[in-house]
Amino acid sequence: MSSDFPAYAPSEEHELLRQTVRELAEAKIAPHAAEVDETGEFPQNALDALVAGDLHAVHVPESYGGAGADALATVIVIEEVARVCASSSLIPAVNKLGTVPVLLSGSEELKKKYLAPVARGEAMFSYALSEPEAGSDAASMKTRAVRDGDHWVLNGVKMWITNAGVSEYYTVMAVTEPGAGARGISAFVVEKSDPGVSFGPKERKLGIKGSPTRQVILEDVRIPADRIIGAEGTGFKTALATLDHTRITIAAQALGIAQGALDHAVGYVKERRQFGKSIADFQGVQFMIADMAMKIEAARQLTYHAAIKSERAMNGEKVPDLTFVSSACKCLASDAAMEVTTDAVQLLGGYGYTRDFPVERMMRDAKITQIYEGTNQIQRMVMARQLLK
Repeated sequence: MSSDFPAYAPSEEHELLRQTVRELAEAKIAPHAAEVDETGEFPQNALDALVAGDLHAVHVPESYGGAGADALATVIVIEEVARVCASSSLIPAVNKLGTVPVLLSGSEELKKKYLAPVARGEAMFSYALSEPEAGSDAASMKTRAVRDGDHWVLNGVKMWITNAGVSEYYTVMAVTEPGAGARGISAFVVEKSDPGVSFGPKERKLGIKGSPTRQVILEDVRIPADRIIGAEGTGFKTALATLDHTRITIAAQALGIAQGALDHAVGYVKERRQFGKSIADFQGVQFMIADMAMKIEAARQLTYHAAIKSERAMNGEKVPDLTFVSSACKCLASDAAMEVTTDAVQLLGGYGYTRDFPVERMMRDAKITQIYEGTNQIQRMVMARQLLK
């Protein structure tokens, strides 16, 4: 896309993709969403459907056997899946999160080895940055990687790892030079089958219950030295660069959840009758619906704008405001999703509070989008730093 062309509107291909994903999501993923939430089981049917449609990791470049979709297409896939099931939308989202460090900084051999199976749908890829004592302050991590001849030996505990235990591959950040702070951290690819890798119990969560969140426990995990992602000491830089691209996918997830809630609320208020008329005829209800749609549309435009900047940066262009817009869209979209889903529950009244309707699930699922991949308080700090530097 040439930079003189205003790239604010999705192309015809993007809209066709949206239609395809929406149809697949409605047919194959939506019918199981409530059950996935109730049982907390991983949505295998959603993974199978996404893999069959080649929608599980659309961002992987064609050179590694992927679909080679741009960042906006990836956002649309995640948004449309999240519209019916937030847990399932973490499949394409976390596949991107786990692989972007390899795409940004990995050797050609590493890319070929690990991106091809993900593209084929044979493996998922998770991202292991946080620790029990290193959440927002990720640079204070304790996980160690020590060089031993042609190997690295890893020890530590990673926490809040999305799709842990289901994913085959993990991007793991570990300290290689103690005392050097952020500059002493390196990134590695760890496989689920590596001896010494185990997982904690599933966290019992408010929402996104179908996506397992577990600790990844590393006990004397020996990996070949060539599994380091980029040069030694560049891991934290890679982690931050990754989040510039992947916060946008969390914004997409938030948008989808919000859109799903709005769609249900609109359908409901047209049908529900009180005081002798449809409640959609009441101005108080109309204003709520208008505000919900307005917030979603504002967040969507900012998210798509950020996705286009992300794509340009991935293609090697200098995009100085990528960090700002990616933080802004994640923050705006997740705050909007929380407001919109809460209003959707309100519009459905007593029914909104029951599990017979999906809006209470959407409200619970929306909450995490304000927390993970950097809390919205951290996003505001990131934005302020970009503005004030």
